[in-house]
Amino acid sequence: MRLQFEPAEENHGIVFVREDLPSSPRIQANVLHRVKGPRRTTLVSGGTCVEMVEHVLAALAGLRIDNCVVKTTQPEMPGFDGSCKTFVDALLSAEIVEQSSPRTVWEIRDVIRVGNDHSWVQCEPSASGEFELTYQLNYWQPSIGKQEFACVVTPERFQQEIASARTFILESEANLLRQQGLGLHVSYEEILVFEDSFGPIKNKLRFPNECARHKILDMVGDFALVGADIQGRFTAYRSGHHLNAQMANALINHAEIYSGYLDSARKSA
Repeated sequence: MRLQFEPAEENHGIVFVREDLPSSPRIQANVLHRVKGPRRTTLVSGGTCVEMVEHVLAALAGLRIDNCVVKTTQPEMPGFDGSCKTFVDALLSAEIVEQSSPRTVWEIRDVIRVGNDHSWVQCEPSASGEFELTYQLNYWQPSIGKQEFACVVTPERFQQEIASARTFILESEANLLRQQGLGLHVSYEEILVFEDSFGPIKNKLRFPNECARHKILDMVGDFALVGADIQGRFTAYRSGHHLNAQMANALINHAEIYSGYLDSARKSA
């Protein structure tokens, strides 16, 4: 397959283009185009889909690139090593251009919570006026256990502390997916597969809390679907793509409360 990042004009946003299909249909990266699906974020518009877009979106949002055309020759984005570092490296190798239009920012002014007692995401105002993310992981399997990671998301910290954190899965879950014909081409070296008691198989962790960091990576990508910078403090407990999307939709529904502008300019890859 071929995946290509191209610059876009001001106020264009992030748009995926399926070059493998007649007329090269376009899909705007917007939470209103998200559909339900297991373990990934999928967008559908006009009958055309792009799948597993969360890592591409995380790379763009983590570097604060607002305007970009993402051209692809297949529906599913490449997984690489399960992180978004390859996308970040590709974007950094190109020139990131500062544009004159101001960046849209949503300042969280209320407490919003989605989920239930078992798993949830909550946002509240940020005392520092930053984009603050905290993830609390709690697996009963001792190989993963309890982990937490908190970070004020800036391009520098995203590159250093989040971008290389990889997707993880339990061995029992991986075996079930393979029985369903999924993930057959993925090896233990390409994704973190945890035995129930002994940690990743044929692999080494990049961070002691790499799983929690990857959940933060997914949050950055999924929240990018609101199409604006966010000033607020988010805390997540045992959540995933589904609850991230619920929170993004909740923010969209309160957009008139949060809309505003930042002084900094928009950027294009």
